Amino acid sequence: MTARSLLFAPAFLLCAAGPASAHAFLDHADPAVGSTIHGAPPEMHLWYTQDLEPAFTTVQVVDASGKQVDKGDKHVDATDKAQLIITLQQLPPGVYKVIWRALSVDTHVTEGHFAFEVVP
Repeated sequence: MTARSLLFAPAFLLCAAGPASAHAFLDHADPAVGSTIHGAPPEMHLWYTQDLEPAFTTVQVVDASGKQVDKGDKHVDATDKAQLIITLQQLPPGVYKVIWRALSVDTHVTEGHFAFEVVP
C-alpha cells in the first residue's frame, strides 16, 4: 500500500460507514412543528431525512382529548419516498398532536410527536 492510499483510507472508511448508521429523522412538517395556522389544513405532510418503508411507518393526528382526527389513509408520496402524507378531517380551532413512527429503508426505527394549533 502506498503512503497516498494510506492517507485516503480513513476518509473513505468514514464516508462508507455513514449511510449504514443513518436513521429517518423528521426533517420538517406542514403544518410546521409548533406552528399556529389560520384555518384547517386538508392534509398533513411530514418529510424525513431518509426514504421510508411505507408498510411499517405510521402517523396519527389527535385532538386535545386524544380523539383521532386523521382519516387513517397515510401514504408515502410516489415521487418523494421520504415524504409521508395523511388526510385530515375538518379540524375546528384547537391544538393537535401528531404522533409518528418511521421505519427507514435501512431498517432503523425512529419515533416522536409534536403539536400544532389551528385558529380561526
